[in-house]
Order: sequence, then structure tokens, then C-alpha cells
Amino acid sequence: MIGARIQSLRHQKRMSLTELAARAGVAKSYLSSIERDLQSNPSIQFLRKLAPVLGVNVQTLILHDQGDKPEMLDQEWVQLIQELNELGLNKESLRKIVVQLKMRQPVTYDQAQ
Repeated sequence: MIGARIQSLRHQKRMSLTELAARAGVAKSYLSSIERDLQSNPSIQFLRKLAPVLGVNVQTLILHDQGDKPEMLDQEWVQLIQELNELGLNKESLRKIVVQLKMRQPVTYDQAQ
């Protein structure tokens, strides 16, 4: 889980929850809820704030563990997801688009919102 990964990296850096939140400029309560998996879907913007403080890239935070060797995501997919996120399209919006594509319906940006 992403929360466990964040917590593990924070412990490796010997940082308190308060310190990580302050250095990353995020709410301590939200960070705590992520680490405890009460919230399991942090935004890319949130992860972009945490990653440099933890000394990793965003991809490291979102990859699922597969033994000790993580599967690498195709960098083009990562970039595409980041661009869509920057445009304001979240996962639910993208799911709507996928459903429309499967049904061979035309898709517009406004419909995905």
C-alpha cells in the first residue's frame, strides 16, 4: 500500500510525521490518514510534494511491491497520466472516458468532468 511505503520511507529518513508534513507543505492530518490507509488515493500533487523530501521520485511511491524488484512503469504512461491530472481529469473522469470508448461513443472533455 502507498501509505505503508510512505511511512517506511519516513522512518528510514528518521522523520516524524510532523516533520515530513511541515517539510513537504502538506497537512499532518491528511498525511497521517494516508499512512494509516484511511485515505488510500492521494493525488499526484500530494505525492509530488512528499517525494523530494523522502528522497525518491513519485513513481517509487506509486509502484506496487513485487518482491524486492518493482516493475517499472512505461515512462510515457506516467507522463500521460501526469498531463491528464494537470488538466483536472481524475480517475473517475478517466473511467467515464473508458466506458464511453468501450461503447464506441464520442468523447468530449466536458463529458468526462
